[in-house]
Amino acid sequence: MKPLKTKVSITLDSTVIEVIKELAEKDDRSFSQYVNLILKEYLQNHNILHD
Repeated sequence: MKPLKTKVSITLDSTVIEVIKELAEKDDRSFSQYVNLILKEYLQNHNILHD
């Protein structure tokens, strides 16, 4: 069973949005999926989230 997800609204710099869109497309993911991936990796790499 997939974990539950919650919608959030955030404001990002335009340049950040464009870069994430490009990277997400190259990785065949949606913008939202890619942001989630980036955040999870950051938290795991900094020993904040243990998955």
